[in-house]
Amino acid sequence: MRSFALPAALALALAAPAAFAQSEPFRVVNRTPEAAVALHAVRSGRQDWGGNLLNRGPLGPGGQFALRPAEGAGCAFDLRMVLRDGQEIVRRNADICAERTVVMALPPQALLPPQAARPPVAAPGGGLPGAKPPALGPSEAGARPAPPPAAGARPNPQARVASGTGFVVAPERVLTNQHVIEGCSRLFVRTAENRMLPVVEVQGHDAVRDLALLRVQGNPGPVLAFRANPVRRGEGVVTYGFPLAGLLSSGPTLTTGEVSALAGLGDNQQQFQISAPVQQGNSGGPLLDRQGHVIGVVVSKLNAARIAQRTGDIPQNVNFAVKGTEAVAFLRRHGVTPVMRESQGAERSAAEVGEQAHPSTVFIRCER
Repeated sequence: MRSFALPAALALALAAPAAFAQSEPFRVVNRTPEAAVALHAVRSGRQDWGGNLLNRGPLGPGGQFALRPAEGAGCAFDLRMVLRDGQEIVRRNADICAERTVVMALPPQALLPPQAARPPVAAPGGGLPGAKPPALGPSEAGARPAPPPAAGARPNPQARVASGTGFVVAPERVLTNQHVIEGCSRLFVRTAENRMLPVVEVQGHDAVRDLALLRVQGNPGPVLAFRANPVRRGEGVVTYGFPLAGLLSSGPTLTTGEVSALAGLGDNQQQFQISAPVQQGNSGGPLLDRQGHVIGVVVSKLNAARIAQRTGDIPQNVNFAVKGTEAVAFLRRHGVTPVMRESQGAERSAAEVGEQAHPSTVFIRCER
C-alpha cells in the first residue's frame, strides 16, 4: 500500500494542498480495472480539487493509497480519481472519521465490455464536463452533466460565479483549462469587444493535461498561432489574462518572465516552469513568446506560503504552464487544426505582444 507522506511528496502537496480533516490516516482504494493517474482529496465544499497526490506514478487496479490529514479540518471530504482511459470517479462528502477505507469504483453502467459503445463525455450539443458537479444520488451516478446555455442565453446576475481565461484557437473555438469549467452549470466568454457569448458545447476535455476546448456561439476574436519550433530554457515569455476578477482591473493583465525549466512540478514533462507572475483567474490564458506565438497554457502556481511554513524559505514566482506541444496534440485529437508559426528574428516588446494577444484572449464566466 502506498502512502502520502509530506516530506516525501513535499512539492506536489504544497503546490495545491488538500486540506485534510483528521490526524489518523485513511485509505483510498482503486476498485476499477484501470490504473488511476490522478487522485485529489479536499474538504467538502471547496471549489477546486487541489494538487494531484499521485506524484510517484499511477495507482494500479486494486491499489491502495494512504492519506494522513492535517489536524482539525473536519471529517467530510470530496475525492476525485482520474483513470488512465480518461474516466473520472467523484465521491462527495465521504466521512473519513467513520469510513477509514474509501473505495473508488465505477458505476455499473460504466463497466461495459470494450466492444460496447459508451455515451460520450461531451457529445455535440451535450453537457459540460463537471469534474466537481453537484452531489449525485445512487440512481444518478452515471448521469450526464448539466447542459450548457441555449443559443442566445444571457448571464444570470444572481448566479454564483467563478472565472478564468481562455484564448481563440479556431473560428468559434476557445481553449482553456479543464479546472476552469469544472462544476459549471453554464459558461460564457466575454470578448475583447465586451460581447458576452454563450458556450454551446464542450468539444473536448483532458483531465490529465487540464485542458478543455469550448465551442461558442459567435466570433470570439482572431485566432492565435502556436509556435512550431522548440522552446528553450531562459526564453522571455508573456502571460495575458484576467487574474483576481472583481479585485484587480476588470480588463486583462500582462506579466513577463522567463521559461525557468522545461519540466513542471515533480518533473512533469507536459509542463513548463515559468517565472512570469500569475494569480487565480490567469488559468487557461495564453503563454506567449516574444514574437507573440503561443508556447503554453497557464495552469497553476506554487503555493509559496505553504512551502514557507514547511521550509522557512519563500519561493519567488514559481508558476506552471501546459506546454504548447501538448495543447496542439489535444486540439488535433478533437478536430481542430491549430495555426502554426516559426518564431524567428528579433524579439518584440512585451507591449507589442500584449497588443497581439488582446483581441484573441477572452474572459470566461462560470455560473454554478
